Amino acid sequence: MFNRILVAVDASETGDRALEAAIGLASTPQAILRIVHVIDTTNLNMEGEVFEPPDLLERLTQRGQSILDKAETAAKAAGVAVETGLIKIETLSQRIAEAIANDAEAWSADLIVVGTHGRRGLKRLFLGSVAEGTARLATRPVLLIPGK
Repeated sequence: MFNRILVAVDASETGDRALEAAIGLASTPQAILRIVHVIDTTNLNMEGEVFEPPDLLERLTQRGQSILDKAETAAKAAGVAVETGLIKIETLSQRIAEAIANDAEAWSADLIVVGTHGRRGLKRLFLGSVAEGTARLATRPVLLIPGK
């Protein structure tokens, strides 16, 4: 069915649920799972000036890699073939949802799995939704996994 499954993870419970669903879908012998985490380096601004302290960028990168390592360990424990990718956004014109959709396209994913927090009303308006953006922008099927 789906042999190339991409899942986007973060440090949230919803991201963990998306990972669990993706691992379940990738449990066939011919399937491979790509786990990605996106860090946005364009938000390292202070007082309107571009400010990228190396230690902060390094900490973001280390945290992202730690999230990927934990997810990879879970996939391998389930016997799933897995690879990971840390995606860095470095331009103001790109958003997280776009980075996920672009990575899925470049990797030739059959399916994208993302968690959705299910925000409504003003929270959704102001915070936006990575899941919604990914579903809108992706050229691949997207499976949205709701939070509890």
